[in-house]
Amino acid sequence: MSRTVKEYIVIGLKGIAMGAADVVPGVSGGTIAFISGIYEELLGSISSVNFSLLKTLQKQGFKAAWKQLNGNFLVALLSGIFISIVSLSKIIKWLLENEPILLWSFFFGLVLASIFYIGKQIENWNIKIGLLGVIGVVFGYVITILPATNASDISYGFLIFSGAIASCAMILPGISGSYILLLIGIYPVVMTAISERNFTILSAIAIGVVLGLLLFSKLLKWLFAHYKQEMLVVLTGIMLGSLNKVWPWKKTVSTYIDSHNQVKPLLEQSISPFSFEGDAHLIWAIIMSISGFVLILCMEKLASNKN
Repeated sequence: MSRTVKEYIVIGLKGIAMGAADVVPGVSGGTIAFISGIYEELLGSISSVNFSLLKTLQKQGFKAAWKQLNGNFLVALLSGIFISIVSLSKIIKWLLENEPILLWSFFFGLVLASIFYIGKQIENWNIKIGLLGVIGVVFGYVITILPATNASDISYGFLIFSGAIASCAMILPGISGSYILLLIGIYPVVMTAISERNFTILSAIAIGVVLGLLLFSKLLKWLFAHYKQEMLVVLTGIMLGSLNKVWPWKKTVSTYIDSHNQVKPLLEQSISPFSFEGDAHLIWAIIMSISGFVLILCMEKLASNKN
């Protein structure tokens, strides 16, 4: 596909929007790709990374393989995603440390609206669909009450696994890769690694993302094509059950000492905002939740207009 420099700049801007979405738990980069009209091309480009591409490289050379890969498109898009993630990570890290209630309130609104967005696409409700939904809710909630991962105990293999699972969510509209990282307890670790240029952690996540995209993208694409309703109801159930994870008001039950000798929460419990010290944040927290909710509604409106 022949494109001008201006068109590739636009693709880079779409990548920036996708990167911003993937940094924020609750918003999917896949949703942004869908809204901006590049979702099918993105899936097709990822799916083209196979043995056929290696044969083309061997027999016809780099130029032909690059064209088969749709390399210019991927470079422009991934460059935008990279720029966005690096730029936003420091802001997210600062907010996590200094304004956690307002940040989690915004995330809560995003996730809540995403639940409505995905759930209303479920058309044929029956016993099987309902059962899958209940399983999703239970699974999502159980994840939220497990102790957070102790940053000092994270293995390189676990980081690779986390990156692989997160990459699967990145290419599905509705649930974000960062939300998966949040559920398994290493979202703050990854944000800190990005802002501090911790290449040990980042390399493990990157390897996992690449492996996840190569190994699972075709499977996820097939499942979404053949079992769309089942996928939607499970995603909706998981997100509904895991709202407890993004509830802004928490009480620390137990802590641990990280590698920088700082006290970090290991197990937290959701509490009422009225029993929380410093509940003067309540009005602003409500405003941030509404802002996150409205943002998803606006994106949905854009997608509907495009369709």
